[in-house]
Amino acid sequence: MCFKPLSLLNKPKPTNPSTPKMASKNRPPSSVFAILAIFILFQPNVSAQNNPVFACDIDNNPALKNFTFCDSSLDVQTRVDDLVKRLTLQEKIVNLVDNAGSIDRLGIPKYEWWSEALHGVSYVGPGTHFSSLVPGATSFPQVILTAASFNETLFKTIGQVVSTEARAMYNVGLAGLTFWSPNINIFRDPRWGRGQETPGEDPTLTSKYGAAYVQGLQERDDGDKDRLKVGACCKHYTAYDVDNWKGIERYNFNAVVTKQDMDDTYQPPFKSCVLDGNVASVMCSYNQVNGKPTCGDPDLLTGVIRGEWKLNGYISSDCDSLDVMFKNQHWENTPEKIAADALIAGLDLNCGNFLGQHTEAAIKAGLVKESEVDRAVTNNFATLMRLGFFDGNPSKQIYGKLGPKDVCTPANQELAREAARQGIVLLKNSVGSLPLSPTAIKSLAVIGPNANVTKTMIGNYEGTPCKYTTPLQGLTASVATVYQAGCANVACGTAQVDEAKKVAAAADAVVLVMGSDLSIEAESRDRIDITLPGQQNLLITEVTSVSKGPVILVIMSGGGMDVQFAKENPKITSILWVGFPGEAGGAALADIIFGEYNPSGRLPMSWYPQSYTEKVNMTNMNMRPDPDTGYPGRTYRFYTGDTVYTFGDGLSYSKFNHHLVEAPKLVSVPLEEGHECRTSKCKSIDTVEQTCKNLAFNIHLRVTNNGTMGGSHTVFLFSSPPTVHGAPQKHLLGFQKVHLAPRQQSVVRFGVDVCKDLSLVDEVGNKKVALGQHVLHVGELKHSLNVRI
Repeated sequence: MCFKPLSLLNKPKPTNPSTPKMASKNRPPSSVFAILAIFILFQPNVSAQNNPVFACDIDNNPALKNFTFCDSSLDVQTRVDDLVKRLTLQEKIVNLVDNAGSIDRLGIPKYEWWSEALHGVSYVGPGTHFSSLVPGATSFPQVILTAASFNETLFKTIGQVVSTEARAMYNVGLAGLTFWSPNINIFRDPRWGRGQETPGEDPTLTSKYGAAYVQGLQERDDGDKDRLKVGACCKHYTAYDVDNWKGIERYNFNAVVTKQDMDDTYQPPFKSCVLDGNVASVMCSYNQVNGKPTCGDPDLLTGVIRGEWKLNGYISSDCDSLDVMFKNQHWENTPEKIAADALIAGLDLNCGNFLGQHTEAAIKAGLVKESEVDRAVTNNFATLMRLGFFDGNPSKQIYGKLGPKDVCTPANQELAREAARQGIVLLKNSVGSLPLSPTAIKSLAVIGPNANVTKTMIGNYEGTPCKYTTPLQGLTASVATVYQAGCANVACGTAQVDEAKKVAAAADAVVLVMGSDLSIEAESRDRIDITLPGQQNLLITEVTSVSKGPVILVIMSGGGMDVQFAKENPKITSILWVGFPGEAGGAALADIIFGEYNPSGRLPMSWYPQSYTEKVNMTNMNMRPDPDTGYPGRTYRFYTGDTVYTFGDGLSYSKFNHHLVEAPKLVSVPLEEGHECRTSKCKSIDTVEQTCKNLAFNIHLRVTNNGTMGGSHTVFLFSSPPTVHGAPQKHLLGFQKVHLAPRQQSVVRFGVDVCKDLSLVDEVGNKKVALGQHVLHVGELKHSLNVRI
């Protein structure tokens, strides 16, 4: 998802690098116009009416009750069939685009489909505005940090709060009902500017996050499975993780992906989003996959999303994707052919106006049938019916009493703080460092370009927050502080070393808050280097050299950083990663630094050395290593090189131990008579229904908190399968969060489905169970499991 190209609003197309640079020959000579246009586009609409937009307003137009599609007692299919058969072709076409047109004769108003809710209700997208009525909404941590909590309950709870605030804003005319979140692409390469929006590098974590967040957004409190609280959207489908790297842009990038990597890495989160989350929408991406634009690929859209996964909802394009297909990718030689390709492929809704402009001509030219348009608008209107848009006045419906009082509530703001606390990762902690004692520390030096930032903390796809608590404010609430920025900004062209050293030398302890912001890593901005920007390393090293007490290095960033120098420096006594921690990030950081909260976050992505960027081309989509070329592979599952920190790393103020209580050593796979593997040696067997039925077992673990401080602990269950079919060296089967008081024990149970959890994908995309020894890992525990026939 991107900022909509301003051409769609008859504005000059921006050249500012923070916005998409679309294929246009009419670019303004100066960025001034683009900046002005962005300012105009994203200003809060204070004149927005205080009433929600909805159809079938029978109270004010009693004649509408004669329309079957306005009868909320009927099923959705009956209602939508009635509506679509009443429409002219032109009326259908204006409902193929995000800024859907009104059909006044049927009492259907305009509707804007594009709203965002990545980590709180956002002002990105024209469907949502803030005003004096609702000046802000709860801004949770950027997704990469929430994912670091490894807490599925938290993922869903945040979704529930966001959708409640969204409904409250809808009721006063400030938001829509369809929100194009979450982003469930795999954070494959540390340089990707949008990795911050994702749950990280692991398909299992990403799948669980996506399904849980979608459920939180969509599921109604009355349990009606056919209706939606708001409509979520899983994006960007698929294999999308290059934005703008060394001049290679997402608009013309062709992701060359093997069938094996597609099925075991890139597709699983989307499959889970549809099957487990029951998401209302999937958004196709800008890039091509194996030479085909995703929004024009019938195999990916109709074949997989509709055919295999049975999506109950609509398929949307990313904003102006069809224009990109025509102007950037030159997929067809006329716009009418592009429109036809997209509709035939299975696209239902176009973010932009391409289908609005070219569909009628495509039909008249015989390139596409009107029945394809019928299918598309049927899916779109059915989604709105499930949302209650056609049920008349929302004030009479389940969420009709929500309003401004339900946004930024104390409980919601506290949840934002709790989410940040649960996600923050302690990466290094020398004896006697953290937690600091607020009574023993008389003077705390707080240094760094991110020490007193506000907007940096909420990352991108943000909304106006309820309020901010910066790191400096959070720390100052507990102890006396002396602040020195040390750099003018995160680029840190010239560090103010002397001033920073002066305050550090006089302090009992030092907190350095360093890292990046959206000027370093963002949409349309991939990194070249993965070191701390500019002279940040110099500032850290110089300040550390004169410090007399603990030195706590805090990294605020979306992606990982090469901080090997800090890891090895004994005078840097602690390292914390706080992601982009949301509106309450500073308070959460202080809670951890002063021991009010025991850190339990774990890294959802690996941190690589800078040498990685010199050896690995970002556009190489292959997950698996290639010994012949020296290519080291991607992510903890396949990467064979050195890391600074790896997926799952993180420390606590307590020591947690694991003890295996119950786990099988042998699993026998039943095969039917005459199966070829009964008479010949097989490395693996297909995961067919007959083989997999009832093939499951339990693992019981006893977890003990041996520390003196209560806290939460993430229990990871990993597996290392036999080395067949290019299997991952290690992969995550599941995770659970457990809270334990000091010296307390608890038993954690994992259910393992052999064909689902222990399977792998072979070289041609077939799902297999490897025969032989699988090694299960929990912390330092290892348990061998033999799978045989």
